Amino acid sequence: MTDLEGRVAVITGGSRGIGLAIAHAYRAAGADVVIAARKADGLATARAELEAVEATGGVHTVVANAGEPDQAQRCVDETMDRFGRLDILVNNAATNPYHGDLIDLDLPRAEKTVRVNQFGMLAWTRCAWKASMAERGGAVVNIASVGGLIVDPHIGYYNATKAAMIHMTRQLAYELGPKARVNAIAPGLVKTELARAVWEVREPILTAKLPLRRLGTVEDIASAALFLASDASSWITGQTLVVDGGALALPIGVEP
Repeated sequence: MTDLEGRVAVITGGSRGIGLAIAHAYRAAGADVVIAARKADGLATARAELEAVEATGGVHTVVANAGEPDQAQRCVDETMDRFGRLDILVNNAATNPYHGDLIDLDLPRAEKTVRVNQFGMLAWTRCAWKASMAERGGAVVNIASVGGLIVDPHIGYYNATKAAMIHMTRQLAYELGPKARVNAIAPGLVKTELARAVWEVREPILTAKLPLRRLGTVEDIASAALFLASDASSWITGQTLVVDGGALALPIGVEP
C-alpha cells in the first residue's frame, strides 16, 4: 500500500537532509520526484546521488526559494510540463535566522522566518492544488517540528511558525478534502548535518532518557513521509505525526 508507481512528488528543501531522504524513499516506491532548493550545486549533487541508486522513478531539479511564491509557481509549472501531474507535495524547506529570546526578535528576521516556514507552505500548497490536486486529488505532507508543540528557550519564533504550520495543516485538510489529504510530521532531534552542532557532542546525554534511547535519522522521517503520501494512510487527514523517539512521552520534569 506504500507503492507510489505513476505518481509525481515535489519536495522543497530536497537537496539534503530530510528532504533528500524523502526523495530517496519516494523514488524507491516508484514515484517521479522533483526536488527544489536554493542552490544549483547542491541540487546537482543530490540528483547525482539519487540517480546512482537504481529505482523506477525519475528525477528533476528546480532552483527555487521556498519563500518566493513566483518561484513556487515556476517549479510547479515545470513539474506539470515535464510529468503532466503533481500528486504529492512535501513542504520541507525551512529557515531559522534567529536564536534568542522572543521578546528581542527584530522584524526583518521575523518576516523571513514567516515567509519561508509559514507563508511558503501555503504558497506551494496553493500552486499544487490549482495545477493538479483540485482535479486529480493528492497528498500534502508538511514537515513541522516537535518545537511547534513545546516551549524552547532559544528558538521560540521558529517554533511559533511550526505551530502555525500544524494548525494550517488542519485548516487545509478541511478546505481541500475530499480531493487532497493534508498531514504533517513533527520530528524530534534528527541527526542531520544542519543540526550537527546540537547533537554531536551531547548525543549520549540526549539519548540517555529517551524511551527509544537514540536520536532520529533522516530515514525515520522519510518512512513517515512515505506512509502519509501513500494509500496506506488513505483515511488520515489533518493530523500531525510526532516522530521523536518518545521525547514528548517523558514525564514532566524529565528532560531528554
